[in-house]
Amino acid sequence: MIVRLFILLTFSLMFNACSGQQKPQKTQESAKERTFEMVAVPSVITEPDKRAEYLVMHYWDKFDFTDTAYIHLPEVTEQALANYIDIMRYASPEVAASSIKNMLNKAQADSSMFAYFTGMYEKYLYEPNSPMRNETLYISVLQATLDAGVLDEVSKIRPASLLELALKNRPGELASDFTYTLANGRKGTLYGVKAPYLILFFYNPDCPACKEITDRLAASEFINGKIKNKELKILAVYPDEDLTAWKNHISYMPASWINSYDETISLRNDEVYDLKAIPTLYLLDKDKKVLLKDVTFNQVEDYLKNQILQPS
Repeated sequence: MIVRLFILLTFSLMFNACSGQQKPQKTQESAKERTFEMVAVPSVITEPDKRAEYLVMHYWDKFDFTDTAYIHLPEVTEQALANYIDIMRYASPEVAASSIKNMLNKAQADSSMFAYFTGMYEKYLYEPNSPMRNETLYISVLQATLDAGVLDEVSKIRPASLLELALKNRPGELASDFTYTLANGRKGTLYGVKAPYLILFFYNPDCPACKEITDRLAASEFINGKIKNKELKILAVYPDEDLTAWKNHISYMPASWINSYDETISLRNDEVYDLKAIPTLYLLDKDKKVLLKDVTFNQVEDYLKNQILQPS
C-alpha cells in the first residue's frame, strides 16, 4: 500500500511538474504578437527597379509558413499579400513569376496555409470585381499550384481548367475567330470585320454594368470620332440565349456599332473566350492581334489616345 501510494504521489508530482512547465509556454504562445516583418533592401542596391525586384524576391523571407495562426489574422497576412501584389507592379513579369513560385513552394510547409494563400490570390487576382485583378500574375499562381506536391490530382482539376482558359486570347496573340449573327439574320466573322482597330464588347442587355460601358463608349467624342473616320469599329456580341431580351435592346445600341449575338452559344459553352464576367472588353489591331484583354473603358480609351491613335 505504501509503495502504491508513493507511486501515485510520484506520478502526480510529475504530472503537475509537466503541467506547470507547459502552461507558461501555452500562455506565452497565445500571447505572442504576430506581425509581418518586412525585409530590408541592402543599401548597396540603389536603382529603384533593382530595389523593387529584391523586395519582391525576398518579401516572404521572414514569414513563418508553418504558423497557421496567421491564417486567422487578415490584418497581418492578407494585408501583407495585398501589399506584395501591389509591389509586383514594379518588378518584371519574370521576377514576379519566380517570386510567386518560390512563395507558394514555401507555403507547402502546411496544406492549410497553402490553401489559404491560393484562395487569397484568387480573391485579389482573379475575381472580376477586384481592383487588383491581374491575369498575368494569376497565371503564375495557377502554374505554381499545378506543380504543388501538397495537392492531389483531383484538387488540381479546377486550377488546370482556369489556367487553360486564362491562356486563351492573351495580349500579343491572335484572337480566336467566331461567327456572329445580326438582327436581320446575316452572319459575319470576327476576322471579316475590317478596321485598323476593333473594340470587341461582350455584353448582356439586362446587365447594369454593360449599360454603363455602352453609355460611356457612346458618349466618348474620341471614340465616335475614330469610328466616323473609319479608324475604329465596335463589335458588340451577346453570348447568351435569351434572344427576346436582346431584340428588345437593339434600339438602345448605337447604330454605328456592329450589334450581334452568338446564335450557337459556342462562345460561352465552348469557352472560346473567358467570359467569367460580363461586360468584357478587348482591343484588337487590324490583324486581330489582342492588344488589351478584359479591361475597363478607361483603359481602352487611354490606350488608344496615348499609344495608338491621335485625336483628329
